[in-house]
Amino acid sequence: MSSYDAVVLDVDGTLVDSNYQHALAWYRAFRRHDLTLPVWRLHRAIGMGGDQLVAAVAGDEVERAHGDALRAAWAEEFAPMLGEVAAFDGVRELVCGIRDRGPTVVLASSGKPEHVDVYLDLFDGRELASAWTTSEDVERTKPEPDLIGVALERAQATTSLVVGDSVWDMEAAARAGQACVAVRTGGFSAGELRDAGAGAVYDSVRDLADDLDALVGPVRVAG
Repeated sequence: MSSYDAVVLDVDGTLVDSNYQHALAWYRAFRRHDLTLPVWRLHRAIGMGGDQLVAAVAGDEVERAHGDALRAAWAEEFAPMLGEVAAFDGVRELVCGIRDRGPTVVLASSGKPEHVDVYLDLFDGRELASAWTTSEDVERTKPEPDLIGVALERAQATTSLVVGDSVWDMEAAARAGQACVAVRTGGFSAGELRDAGAGAVYDSVRDLADDLDALVGPVRVAG
């Protein structure tokens, strides 16, 4: 039997390949306000919600002066790239494999609802997952633990395994008191993810799906 009531899956960068489009959209948004930040620095903040990111990369003064405008500009810049986002190899097998082992699957996304709708279509997420979240479900996004709390409520679960691609996912899981593992699909190193709290790090979603027996437990046998 699995030791987890639920598995909470991050979406952006974990199930769908979107982090670099987000980084470029933020770069262009800041440029609209005559602020040029290195794309690598922006990438390091992807995984945070937009409510956290502006101050994290540009400081509190920029957040106060331009935060809402920057977030609006990011949404405008990201929209034309939304069609480039694809699901990672092995996502359906991962979600189905978790369900077959018993835990409830919840997709914990801090993305805008219209983005999450597109992502879910990429891997039949509405049919495969029991519930999901968007940025509208919380006031504070990752690395705050609020999204994980909402995911647990929707799964009616107390113990979960959180799966993410960024150090911010690992930090949110730790703050929520939940176990976590990571995939390197977001561009963070294995060492960084482990230092942030990941109990295991996988190179790909496919590798994670292939290790579910050890990680979550064996497939349930009916009867």
